[in-house]
Amino acid sequence: MVICRLCHQKFGIISSTHLKSKHQLSPRAYKVLFPSQSIRFATPPCLYPKTSSLYQKWRKSLEGRNVSWSTGFTKDTHPGVLKISETMRKRHIDNFARWRTKMIKKGFIRNKYPSFRRSKELAFLIGLVLGDGHIQKFPRTESLTIALNVKYPKLVNYTKKLMQHFFSKTPALARKGNGVKWRIYQKQISERLGISSGDRGKSETGIPYWAWKSEMYLVWILKGLFEAEGSLSVHLPTCTYNFQFANRNPKLLKDVGKALEMLNYHPEYRNIATRLRKRAEVRRFEKLIFFRKFRCIAG
Repeated sequence: MVICRLCHQKFGIISSTHLKSKHQLSPRAYKVLFPSQSIRFATPPCLYPKTSSLYQKWRKSLEGRNVSWSTGFTKDTHPGVLKISETMRKRHIDNFARWRTKMIKKGFIRNKYPSFRRSKELAFLIGLVLGDGHIQKFPRTESLTIALNVKYPKLVNYTKKLMQHFFSKTPALARKGNGVKWRIYQKQISERLGISSGDRGKSETGIPYWAWKSEMYLVWILKGLFEAEGSLSVHLPTCTYNFQFANRNPKLLKDVGKALEMLNYHPEYRNIATRLRKRAEVRRFEKLIFFRKFRCIAG
């Protein structure tokens, strides 16, 4: 038998339910208060391995229980809940206002999203988003998705660290075939990055105005764009060099060409690509953006 140090009751095993309902404590907090007491806590059946007999017994016990009234419904599809929801919305009643204020004060809910400080890492991220990213708006938040290829693992890892650095949260990973997608949800993503949400092919967002004033920022944005949508091919027998940025957004193709011209290159323009074809320029630009190399990692 185990004696609870707070209420002095005897138990076979002290459960988290007892601690939370009786003393408003978690098992971890109880251990901090009484580190010298040698006890063990009850493990919820759902945490047992699926091959365990205890887990299977627990799953079988659920079969005889009544199904919850809300199963299969949302507040927009259940007629009773929908009526209450519409009434509260009409009367401007926020039944989570007090809880939300409390969580904001405790720091569990973030309500301030300052602008990003301009840096080469931010310039690279913007180039990456313009090339391979997608921002989608929702009623209460936004999502940022960056699609990459698994054959460039350094770029995949670098992108994850950049997103962690700027958004202070770990992006979720989705993988399908050779494709990898990093995704985060947060407010004001579009506004802080200066990139419009929606279809990238029809977007009028190009290289931001502040990047045109700094050669360093321009180089790092070009690196992000070429890492996302660029390709370098060299055929030595015919001495053919091709370093191209392929995209279906006319505004972005024009901006990439303009940026290359400002850096003393001579790009060629095609319907869905802007490219460099001179050997000396290809080699010089490859070194300028250290293509497929990542020396600086955001902290």
